[in-house]
Amino acid sequence: MDAEGQKNHLKAYGITYWVLTKQQKVQWLLNYRGGSFLLPDGESIRKECQIRGVSFEILSDGQTQGILESISSPSQNQEAVVLEKAPKVAVYSPKGNQPWDDAVTMVLTYAEIPYETVYDEEVLDDKLALFDWLHLHHEDFSGQYGKFYGAYRATPWYIQQKQEAEALATKLGFSKVSEEKRAVALKIRKYVIGGGFMFAMCSATDSFDIALSASDGVDICEPMFDGDPSDANYQSKLNFNKTFAFKDFTLERNPLKYEFSTIDMTSKRRVPKESDYFSLMDFSAKWDPVPTMLCQNHTALVKGFMGQTTSFERKEIKSNVLILGENKRNEEARYIHGIQGKGFFTFYGGHDPEDYQHRVGDPKTELELHPTSPGYRLILNNVLFPAAQKKKQKT
Repeated sequence: MDAEGQKNHLKAYGITYWVLTKQQKVQWLLNYRGGSFLLPDGESIRKECQIRGVSFEILSDGQTQGILESISSPSQNQEAVVLEKAPKVAVYSPKGNQPWDDAVTMVLTYAEIPYETVYDEEVLDDKLALFDWLHLHHEDFSGQYGKFYGAYRATPWYIQQKQEAEALATKLGFSKVSEEKRAVALKIRKYVIGGGFMFAMCSATDSFDIALSASDGVDICEPMFDGDPSDANYQSKLNFNKTFAFKDFTLERNPLKYEFSTIDMTSKRRVPKESDYFSLMDFSAKWDPVPTMLCQNHTALVKGFMGQTTSFERKEIKSNVLILGENKRNEEARYIHGIQGKGFFTFYGGHDPEDYQHRVGDPKTELELHPTSPGYRLILNNVLFPAAQKKKQKT
């Protein structure tokens, strides 16, 4: 899985997932040649790699033993982690959305990793318990319809989506979309605390925590969003003890501004496109296998990319949350991870790792043109993460 040896990193994850579905174990060799996968040999596996265009090498038993012995040496920042079971994947997304509306569904489809789509009805009906891993689509859990009001309130798609959201909230027994989304956020919170793995990108990261901070019944929505005024002094009523990753943020009150809060760094960035990169942190593979898994890549420097939520304000991240990727020059976190109860969450800023400034209506990204994308690899690290044998994290 290094830069020189693998011609399709993304589909290699699909091969690994496919092997796991055959009730065969895989070893993930952390920090060894870009985070390579050690698969059992077999004619069917070789053929599947050839069909999908995935590079592989055949090792003798002696070669394999030598690699594993080298990895186990205390002098090597490497580790062999056993992947046991193909995780069952759910993508939280509106039913009408096309797969190319979201980077995660695109890469799951390209890598040939199966997933099921769930939305508010399934979440409120406690169907998340059926899944090992949950991705949150670029959702607005605050009930403000993505803060698209200023630019798109007169467009047919905005009007239709608002009507559909209101109809769904009514169907589910809520008087307002903001109340329904808050209930969904609390169910997802419960899922993670109970042992679930949650991954979110772009606006699903900060809007999720914003919804949790207002989950004591605080109305943070202006009349054009929910039909009645927001609570007076609602900022002082936010409860940061309920949030996963962020603290002490200030909400954006202006309904015409395309921003949720001070968490996001998009409008505060002073990084030219040509020099917009973020670096992955280096962890101890033997002592901290979880963050090491999540950072596996064939490069330590990943191209930056924008989104409604591009990156996270460092001073508003809780002290117990790990920063996995950062742009030090701009003092921003791009990729963070934490533990909640028995479960885990990962937040990844930006919309599409291979579309620098994705806009509404832009064409889909063709992953056939980006089979070695480091930015998309980070997503797939998270997909395989729940398959690993669980060890107590030291950090």
